[in-house]
Amino acid sequence: MTAPSPDGRLVDSFDLVIFDLDGVIYLVDRPIGTAVATVGRLHAEGKPLAYATNNASRRAAEVAALLSGMGLSIRPDEVLTSAAAAAEVLADRFPSDSPVLVVGAEALRAEVHAVGLRPVTRVEDAPVAVVQGYGPQVGWVDLAEAALAVQAGAEWIVTNTDRTLPTPRGPVPGNGSLVAALRTALGRDPDVVVGKPGPALFRAAAHRAGANRPLVIGDRLDTDIEGAVRAGMECLLVLTGVTAPVDLLHAPPQARPTYVADDLTGLFDAERVARLPDRARPDPADADGWRVTGDGAEVLLTGTGSRLGALRALCAAAWSGRPVTDIQPGSELARSVLWDLGLLQ
Repeated sequence: MTAPSPDGRLVDSFDLVIFDLDGVIYLVDRPIGTAVATVGRLHAEGKPLAYATNNASRRAAEVAALLSGMGLSIRPDEVLTSAAAAAEVLADRFPSDSPVLVVGAEALRAEVHAVGLRPVTRVEDAPVAVVQGYGPQVGWVDLAEAALAVQAGAEWIVTNTDRTLPTPRGPVPGNGSLVAALRTALGRDPDVVVGKPGPALFRAAAHRAGANRPLVIGDRLDTDIEGAVRAGMECLLVLTGVTAPVDLLHAPPQARPTYVADDLTGLFDAERVARLPDRARPDPADADGWRVTGDGAEVLLTGTGSRLGALRALCAAAWSGRPVTDIQPGSELARSVLWDLGLLQ
């Protein structure tokens, strides 16, 4: 894996930065802390950037306009959405003007129309496929029509399976929760899942930019991070969205990030980012000044260092197969760090 640059700036080790949006750049329509300033700094330094989002409720131009309203100047061709990717999948599978039952926001209908297919809303329109994406107005009637269409033989394409969406008030049901309702009703899985954790969005972003060493930044282990791992890319988890430190301790190998930071300032400041243990061969002895000891589920954290260093040590212990469910502090510093990480019971 790529090593950090000599001056300690993580960002300098990569030739493209691929951002997730919800939970990384903004929560719904509200920018996250220092994200806008950090991305603006990257633009000023000429770093190639891309934005890959599972959210199918906006088209690329709408995403670009939203970010521009937050003070970021980006082009629509830098944005890759699961709605556009799903429409491309449909266009590859079906002839022009084929009816497609759309469950989701107007953006998804627009993408389906843009590739020459005909959006419909009823099973009586004989759709050849159902495409399902997030939309805040999706209800029982939409899901019922989709279920009937799939039972009648339509292919079932979903933009993504995010269980939740981050909001300022906390996580709320995402498209994956609505997909789960149909999965229960139909007793089967979708035919195709287009977005993350599939690698397609990230690979497309790297291909567009001609990048050889991209860094993926996300806030979700089960989509952003797993998608980056599947794509063979290094990745940074930021703790500004849905993933908490306790979730990181229990991450399976296919969803373990390369780095973790509180927010995007970790791209520039070596003190605000930690490189995590190798996801396949974690070394619990490599603990950055911290030590995790104990048998069984109860472990003791001792030593000195940063809070992210402590999180790294705990990840090393947990990922090496040791149960880490009851973490006790061995000093006042350890107690303070565990409290800040939300790991003190």
